[in-house]
Amino acid sequence: MSSFFPMLFRMQYIQRWGLMHNLCPESLSEHSLNTAILAHALAVIGKERLGREVRPEEVALFAIFHDCTEIITGDLPTPVKYHNQRINTAYKEIEKAAARTLSGMLPQDLAATYEPLLLEETDPHTHALVKAADKLSAYIKCLEEEKAGNTEFSAARKTILAALEENPLPELGIFMEEFLPAFSRTLDELTIGQVGEEGAPHDR
Repeated sequence: MSSFFPMLFRMQYIQRWGLMHNLCPESLSEHSLNTAILAHALAVIGKERLGREVRPEEVALFAIFHDCTEIITGDLPTPVKYHNQRINTAYKEIEKAAARTLSGMLPQDLAATYEPLLLEETDPHTHALVKAADKLSAYIKCLEEEKAGNTEFSAARKTILAALEENPLPELGIFMEEFLPAFSRTLDELTIGQVGEEGAPHDR
């Protein structure tokens, strides 16, 4: 009997942003799905707009699994993880050990497929897309908290935005210019022109 998939489903119990006051708590499952959606979008932009040889579905798959070792390690807050190089290096080793623990829960014939996903063993461009999507997801979380009136995330939003703006990926720049502004809108603002003259969906 394998425990691998029941362990994966425990991502819903891992809460992110542990040091922050959250109005809208975010689980690891929610973050992973959001990151996968964003990574897929970045890959599609790269493929369709920039002519890159990339497989969006593969990028999305790596994004789904990019943080699942936190089932075992928990979500180490960013200020702690990057406090110094020794802590960061040690944590990476812990993540690798956690990934191998998870893959060890699978039958041998299946483990070979999942281990590269757990260890994030992929090409540099796919890795860069997933990292950018991960940062985008964090930024959108900050926007949502601020939109709800929570100023706790204001400093984090500015720091993450600066990192996004420094990222040289053209796919990311395109997404930020065309799609990111809409994340600050309300439901009514998002649906204007999409639902006709009868009003927003909640009016029906």
